[in-house]
Amino acid sequence: MNRYWYYRNVVDDHLVVHGFVDGYTKWVFHGEGFSSRSTPHASNDDEGSTMRDDIDGLLHDTFRNIEGQVGDEEGVGERLSEDAKKFFKLLEEGKQELYPGCENFSKLSFTIRLYLLKSLHGLSNVAFSDLLELIKESFPFAQVPESFNKARNMITDLGLHYEKIHACPNDCMLFWKENANAENCSICGSSRWKSGGPLTKASSKIPAKVLRYFPLKPRLQRIFMCPETAAAMRWHTNERPNDGNIRHPADGEAWKAFDSLHPDFSRDARNVRLGLSSDGFNPFRTMSISHSTWPVMSIISRKDIDVYLRPLIEELKELWETGIDTFDAETNQTFRMRAALMWTVSDFPALAMLSGWSTKGRLACPTCNYDTCSQYLKNSHKMCYLGHRRFLPRDHPFRRDKKSFDGKEVHRPAPALLSGEEVFEELLEFNNIFGKRAKKGHGVIRVRGKRDPFFSNCHIGCITN
Repeated sequence: MNRYWYYRNVVDDHLVVHGFVDGYTKWVFHGEGFSSRSTPHASNDDEGSTMRDDIDGLLHDTFRNIEGQVGDEEGVGERLSEDAKKFFKLLEEGKQELYPGCENFSKLSFTIRLYLLKSLHGLSNVAFSDLLELIKESFPFAQVPESFNKARNMITDLGLHYEKIHACPNDCMLFWKENANAENCSICGSSRWKSGGPLTKASSKIPAKVLRYFPLKPRLQRIFMCPETAAAMRWHTNERPNDGNIRHPADGEAWKAFDSLHPDFSRDARNVRLGLSSDGFNPFRTMSISHSTWPVMSIISRKDIDVYLRPLIEELKELWETGIDTFDAETNQTFRMRAALMWTVSDFPALAMLSGWSTKGRLACPTCNYDTCSQYLKNSHKMCYLGHRRFLPRDHPFRRDKKSFDGKEVHRPAPALLSGEEVFEELLEFNNIFGKRAKKGHGVIRVRGKRDPFFSNCHIGCITN
């Protein structure tokens, strides 16, 4: 009866065990959503079935910039751009019924639904192809792709794809750009391919490690393809109340300082400011995804993350220096969109991986740096960190409280923060050594000497303390 507050997972358990309302079959007071599990088959008299996907809207949002460029004149197909060819090909597949008389699915919408289920339930490519083959054999009149590769091509044409980039098994380098055709790692010499017996065909080679990279640029462009989200990207300039309250990053000092440093960037409200959220946990155990009011890139951190961040940094540099032509659906105009990385938000383990400053041991505090107050406890074999009363105001009573702490008074001032210029000068001549094998015997370098991949490319628009 909407009287109690519980966490989401508890409410979900209650709904599964007890149901929603006794005798509930269909909610009619606010409109029916997706068909419930208790009524999986929609009847023929259900008007406006929500199982019908808005494929036309999806296609027009994706390819809005090439709509209307084609007429009915003869021979026009020879002059179409690649995007236009994809658009009309997908448009045709979106009109094909899955089978004669099917009203809920087209060939394209059914393939997208299958691909969604593949992603949600972790189906392998082979299993997906076998499923398509089974559907094709059972319903020979169904208009479905014959294999996973053909289904994937549809998804790629919609801009929902990712890039596969081979990596060294020891995380030394990516087989990308200038090393795209290399067979062995230039640092440790490891083979690009898994060893499993003699290989006779190049197509049968299996990469030892693969980075699956979701390109940033098309996803930023997609934000402006929908009029609603395009308008929301200008909310901080056009509609944000200026009453002194902090309700948006634009109200913060970092945003304002960035605007003063880069007035040409801030002149267009559609330019994108990015925050990167990273997680330092094992990606095979725990993964967290952050949500915010501005675009967020979410990544999983690892010790040699610099290697795997290279494609992202390349895109960020391009977006900062030159930008990319983007269609604004609200104004029906194409503009030059630029982007800047302004924040990196990490948990403590990921902070060590991204910044190169170890968050363990005697110098674990990245703020105190080499002036960290630490003490080793012999009995528990652990480090403890005292002396942080120095961050309190000079007249705070805790500074003189011996009994409640370690028996000492603290009168030292708080440590001075390193400026961006000081950090840059300290790491200017440092040479990163990537990979597991290359770092043996170099513990000190591994612990303290890793350059921040974003700070070393600070001209892409980072703000540092």
